[in-house]
Amino acid sequence: MNRFQKLAFAALVSVLVLLFAGAIVRVTGAGLGCPDWPTCWGCLIPPWKVEQVDLSKIDFEKFQKKAERLGRDPGSVTPESLLESFNARHVWTEFTNRLLALPVGLLSVVTLIAAFGRPRDQRIVVFTAFVSVLLVLINAWMGAKVVYSGLKPGVLTTHMALAMLLVAVLAFTVWRGTDRPLRLPLEKAKRSGLWWLVASLFVLVVIEGIMGTQIREMTDEMAKSHEGEPRSEWIGELEQTTVYLMHRSFSWVIFALTLFAYFKGRRATAGNEGRAARLVLAMVVVQMILGVIMAQVHIYAAVQVLHVGLAGILLAGVVFWLCQCSRPTLTTA
Repeated sequence: MNRFQKLAFAALVSVLVLLFAGAIVRVTGAGLGCPDWPTCWGCLIPPWKVEQVDLSKIDFEKFQKKAERLGRDPGSVTPESLLESFNARHVWTEFTNRLLALPVGLLSVVTLIAAFGRPRDQRIVVFTAFVSVLLVLINAWMGAKVVYSGLKPGVLTTHMALAMLLVAVLAFTVWRGTDRPLRLPLEKAKRSGLWWLVASLFVLVVIEGIMGTQIREMTDEMAKSHEGEPRSEWIGELEQTTVYLMHRSFSWVIFALTLFAYFKGRRATAGNEGRAARLVLAMVVVQMILGVIMAQVHIYAAVQVLHVGLAGILLAGVVFWLCQCSRPTLTTA
């Protein structure tokens, strides 16, 4: 990797770390640990305990408007009610998540600046780096919407979808940021066939991810409506929904296609299928194991976190694999 690729890769890794952190926030129910934005309880560094909360720094009008949007009586928002919602563990879980967003923004901007120094035939990375910065800004705004919407499901899903799109864009930026992008040693006919297989896999992974976010919304609601009940009882309820059954069955299609594409690529390259192909196969196998655990054993919170975080790594791997299957004439600026 050259210096530019290392910068873009660092930005990509920071996004993947943030995906894991965001998954932890959702699983622990800490999404409203910081009830305001961009500050947290009116401070740049939040309090450790409720006695440290300075109510003079709280904009109660915002909280009242938020309550009204959620169909609650604005008059119910009082200093006492607000202090009752303080949970130190949730506060610092959400605040840590926000801190981890800072490297994403910084590294994305630095990558964009560095992109202007790339040679003319690599100038496409200026566009992709710009898109990355734009996605970071939009998602920062979405972060505020998440807080002030009271964790509205559709807003949360959009927040996650934008993060996944950022992963894909940065993965392409890493791959293209050199004068000799890595490509698999394939004959023209075999290259085209493998490219279409991996492209189909990319589409399926995206569709599976969309269904997965819908299921996450369901489990988030279950965490609220089934508080105190064992998570093992969620499985039966989820199995009554079409999207869950489709998501579970669809994973086997992805598994089969990944195996077929992997071994086809391995034969076509005489065993030189590349790290991206191996990464994708490994991630799909691990995701299948995690899916079986959640479907047949128990919906463990830790497994949910891994399932979401590894989905980001899987998507990045598929993008790298797809790029490596492309023809030089298709990616030369």
